[in-house]
Amino acid sequence: MTLLEILCPSCALFLDFDGTVVDIAPNPEAVQVPDGLIDHLRWLHTYLGGAVAVISGRPIEQIDDFLAPLKLPVAGVHGAERRGASGEVTLLSTHPLDAVEHAARSLAARHPGLLVENKRGSIALHYRQAPQLEAECLDTMRAAVEKSPGLTLLRGKMVVEAKPGGASKGRAIEAFMKEPPFAGRTPIFIGDDITDEVGFSTVQNAGGLGIKVGDGATCAWQRLPDPAALRHQFEAAAAAKSTRTTTP
Repeated sequence: MTLLEILCPSCALFLDFDGTVVDIAPNPEAVQVPDGLIDHLRWLHTYLGGAVAVISGRPIEQIDDFLAPLKLPVAGVHGAERRGASGEVTLLSTHPLDAVEHAARSLAARHPGLLVENKRGSIALHYRQAPQLEAECLDTMRAAVEKSPGLTLLRGKMVVEAKPGGASKGRAIEAFMKEPPFAGRTPIFIGDDITDEVGFSTVQNAGGLGIKVGDGATCAWQRLPDPAALRHQFEAAAAAKSTRTTTP
């Protein structure tokens, strides 16, 4: 089943960013936004009456920078911050990150291939350039989180992150679905990572659909091979539905 068959004006579309609409890069700053992606997202936003949101582990500010001048509703830092369609920003309570950041930076100082990312309310330790250090990164972050009340550990593709315990992509989607223009629509969530599984289960429990991008076990009911395939489906859906709209 393709997006052309799935998408209708009564849907709400939620999209992860890295590894879903854009390709994974060696480090977060190196991500490239392909030509045409912003135009296709703008078309989707119009076609769905504004019911398109990005649900990402990145901060809202970074998503805005990548998609400028397009400014979509966004849940950032796995839902720790959220900007609705009205432009109002909701922030979850943050918790002290000192112990986690100290542990992560101490480890990274000994291993140049590691990257520490300080977001609002979370610390991410990336080991994409040093995959052999996965176990040590996990052990280090787990020990620091155990000493940090209010935080929980989240694993992703070549990254381990300490985040507020109340934040998740599923909860962010639920919050959007209580607000216009998302309320009352059929939710679709497209993601690629372990961190997106709660989003898949959230939309499917609400009568919607989860779509997994890439390999790996998943609870999502549909799958696409890679971000390029998703972008191709965006393009095909925009072309087909625009033609139907303009045909006499």
